[in-house]
Amino acid sequence: MTPQERGIIIPRYKMIISFDVIPSNHDRYYQFILGEFVPALQEMGVYMTEAWHTAYGDYPLRMASFVTEDLDTLENLLESERWRMLESQLKRYVSNYSRKIVAYRRGFQFVR
Repeated sequence: MTPQERGIIIPRYKMIISFDVIPSNHDRYYQFILGEFVPALQEMGVYMTEAWHTAYGDYPLRMASFVTEDLDTLENLLESERWRMLESQLKRYVSNYSRKIVAYRRGFQFVR
């Protein structure tokens, strides 16, 4: 049985998003992230692996990492209408949003 058949992926690329949650949108943000955003990305072969909260310092409040096995999967995601809608909706709940694609490396990867 291959790793994919067992539900295991071998990450090669990582999409890192960072942002500040707008306080008045906090509840709607959580409902959207857990109920729509993460499940939709998983359906498209992009999996959330990390979520970080900044406790101190001049950095975005949240950072989340999503991984995939190949660059084509990420490119297809980013070119899709579904992604444009998801990202647009996320931006309604957050400020200071940024997105970066990097080669996968184990552990914490911060990109500014």
